[in-house]
Amino acid sequence: MRKIRLFFNPSCAYCLTLKKFLEKNNILFQSIDISKNKQARQDMINGSGQIGLPVLAIDKEFIVGFDREKICKSLNIKT
Repeated sequence: MRKIRLFFNPSCAYCLTLKKFLEKNNILFQSIDISKNKQARQDMINGSGQIGLPVLAIDKEFIVGFDREKICKSLNIKT
């Protein structure tokens, strides 16, 4: 099973949109609120090289932003 983590902030509209997209497509993922978890925020920055949100980590691949095409390809979601 793939390890999928969504780094987000509850005040980020794109983060909430991506979260709903994953749920709609029955993708199991771990939600990580970086406003409450400083270590996770640093892990996100170290892995992605970015501070922008949302960040989706699929195993060791980091996707910054709601890049629907890249996310669908990485998770094999048919659109």
